[in-house]
Amino acid sequence: MAKRAGGKAYYMISAVSQKYNIHPQTLRLYEREGLLKPSRTEGNTRSYSEEDLEQLETILSLTRDLGVNLAGVEIILNMRRKIEQMQLEVNDFMAYVKKEMTRGIDDWEQRLSTALVKSSPTDLVRSPRQPQASTSSPAAAKDSEQPARKRS
Repeated sequence: MAKRAGGKAYYMISAVSQKYNIHPQTLRLYEREGLLKPSRTEGNTRSYSEEDLEQLETILSLTRDLGVNLAGVEIILNMRRKIEQMQLEVNDFMAYVKKEMTRGIDDWEQRLSTALVKSSPTDLVRSPRQPQASTSSPAAAKDSEQPARKRS
């Protein structure tokens, strides 16, 4: 294990292959397929960060435990990245909506405090009208239900 600027730990390919019980060529294959992107030292040696190891654990879980092939792993990892990006966008949007709602309520309260006629928002909302009960007799209602007779 080596440390670089910022105090992050980086691992050489031999240490990673021993830790996860995989052949170094498998790690090189994952890099060639674009599933892992280890950084390189000045001597062009691969060095794996903690994030790379988390990605490797996900890849190994998918391939070993679930039987997913490398093409499927690539699709799953891309979908996970897209979902994470969309989640960030949704969080940003929710923060924006919350800010706008707060600003809107503050504006509303300011308008109410400076209004010529003081009223609360509930005074401005009309309640729905109740349906009026029929005033005709039950017999008249029964007659209206009878089909009209044909005159000859």
